[in-house]
Amino acid sequence: MGPIQSFSDFADMVRRRAPLILLVVAAGSIASVLYALAQPVLYRASEVLQVVRPQISDEMASSTVEGSAARRLQLIEQRLMARDSVLEIIDRFGLYTDMPALLDSERVALFRSSVRIEGVEAAREGSRPDGALAVLRISADMPSPPQARDVAHALAQRTIALSREARLGEARATLEFLRVREQSLAEQVARLEAEIADFRERHDVALPGSIEFTRNELATLNEALLALARERIGLQREAQQVDARERPATAARMKADIAEQIATIDAQRDLLLKRKAELRKSIETTPEIERQLGAYDRKLSQLQEQLNDATDRRSAAEIGYRLEEARQSQRLVVIEPAQLPDYPVSGGRRKIAVLGGAASVALALFLAFLLELRRPVIRSAAQMERELGFRPVVTIPVMETGSRRRRY
Repeated sequence: MGPIQSFSDFADMVRRRAPLILLVVAAGSIASVLYALAQPVLYRASEVLQVVRPQISDEMASSTVEGSAARRLQLIEQRLMARDSVLEIIDRFGLYTDMPALLDSERVALFRSSVRIEGVEAAREGSRPDGALAVLRISADMPSPPQARDVAHALAQRTIALSREARLGEARATLEFLRVREQSLAEQVARLEAEIADFRERHDVALPGSIEFTRNELATLNEALLALARERIGLQREAQQVDARERPATAARMKADIAEQIATIDAQRDLLLKRKAELRKSIETTPEIERQLGAYDRKLSQLQEQLNDATDRRSAAEIGYRLEEARQSQRLVVIEPAQLPDYPVSGGRRKIAVLGGAASVALALFLAFLLELRRPVIRSAAQMERELGFRPVVTIPVMETGSRRRRY
């Protein structure tokens, strides 16, 4: 340590360099106090938002908004801290008016550094985190208590509005997409049904629902024809037996009546046979037509299934949209409004002054030590004994004159 190797040496150095040390300490302390007073005073206000769970169970009516609350709020924070949004808040509350030389980019950076948005994770329902949040704390550090409170409140209200707007927009977009898909599938089904009807009309093919009816009608016609045949046979036998039972005149009259009844039966039979032929023709198709009809039926069945699924999804999306519109799903509510802060959070003024004073003392001692190193003079008997190895017999004090004292 050079000439300073004991406490007595250090005390001797402080005594000799006291004017320099006092000057440096005084100048450093004054500069530290001035610098500390120049630092801005900041007040912090916080508003706490709670993430409220849906009032209706997901099993009864689920929302169509997917994704974790943490990820969704992260996107909201990015929109909240966008340049235009920040400049709007700065102009609204007149922030940084005492620093007119700041550029817009500098004001935006200063505002972003003065605002903190912190989320508290909710209790886990499983072994892995699901991104659910319990509360959201929005803090603002501003030069005055009213500005801190107003900015924190404005950011909280804008966060609530952005959250609701984002959820409602996502639910609306989902509902609109499913409506468009349902309408498109319904139009495809209608076009395919029209195409199938046109195909059946061109090929004179009965409708699928009427085939069974036609077959039942054919069975009824067959039964009617069989009944007519039985009736005709009975009338013929009766005509053959008339001659044996009746007189010739009565027999002739009865034969004429029977012949008229048989003619009526024959006319009915011809009509039924014609109708039967028409019905048979209506249900007769070629293998190629049957193959095409089978392809149409399969395609129509697939479209119907897709349409039913789209209808169910659209109904669920409409319920989810109604939940979001009525604010019955997950939402943000204020549980602790921002208040006027009582004390500044920038308690660094005193700390800066104390550290500056300590640094001034250290600098003064360092400068004194450097001056001692520049003139390594033996100034005491202890130093002579330590440096040269023998003790002096007599120590004669130096009587310094005024000019000599100024040299040192």
